[in-house]
Amino acid sequence: MKTYILPQTDVVAPRVISGQMRIADKSNEAIRALYDAARAGGVNYFDHADIYGNDWHQCERKFADALQLSSLERDEIILQTKCGIIRGEGYYDLSYDHIMKQVDGSLEALGTDYIDFLLLHRPDALVEPEEVARAFDDLHRSGKVRHFGVSNHTPRQIDVLKTAVKQPLAINQLQLSLTNCPIVAQGIASNMARESQSVVIDGGGVLDYCRANQITVQAWSPFQARFFDGTFLGNPQFAPLNKVIARLAKSYGVAEEAIVASWITRHPAKMQVVLGTTTPDRLRAVADGTVELTRKEWYELFRAADHIVP
Repeated sequence: MKTYILPQTDVVAPRVISGQMRIADKSNEAIRALYDAARAGGVNYFDHADIYGNDWHQCERKFADALQLSSLERDEIILQTKCGIIRGEGYYDLSYDHIMKQVDGSLEALGTDYIDFLLLHRPDALVEPEEVARAFDDLHRSGKVRHFGVSNHTPRQIDVLKTAVKQPLAINQLQLSLTNCPIVAQGIASNMARESQSVVIDGGGVLDYCRANQITVQAWSPFQARFFDGTFLGNPQFAPLNKVIARLAKSYGVAEEAIVASWITRHPAKMQVVLGTTTPDRLRAVADGTVELTRKEWYELFRAADHIVP
């Protein structure tokens, strides 16, 4: 597994992250099997959120209870969690009190003294940057959180936070797949008035903004066709794309999932791929099979996903 130092931090991280959103109903044995597959493939980065599961912090607690990590092993992995979404209430809260409460809950659930990365899960329209800054200052000073970032934020929303927040915002977790990639596709069709692909829906070039500001993009739902409506892999609605994926997988001798992840990691922004799979073999296939696609292959996949290259 290829690693690199995350910009604005001293953290050596893998290109693939194991997402823990779907482990709530898994047995301890299944969680350990997934963890072992990740570690064997060089994946030591695990993504959580306070809302994952059927109750607050459930997946975080399941992860900790199943693994019972020693202090030595805890220091070998990177734990990331997120806060800001209020379960079942239809609103967000990035106030000082909520951030502090949720971090303490995550620390207790994960059975750890510190979180490597804390992300603001969704942009709160009522956010007060000074409150976020105060929370980040107190969390960093106390050693509870080492690094910070955001999720699903636009460039201007990040700029607003940066008016008060002193710590680097090192991460922006964004939805990205071959078939759902406006953050990539709109730039290729920029200023083409008749093409829907040119419409800016991400706040204005969020991928280029992150790249210019040394913010690592973490791509979530890399196999989803759109927004939680199923995978495009093996889906007859995406037959031309699957044909190209299958051919490249055979050519490189890797799994089809690895080709899909490789399309993301090939981008020079050095993005990370968040895999939400709970199947050890699938995680292992991506971790072991990520390849360096050629420029021609990258664009062929892009076109096969029904995006235009003018």
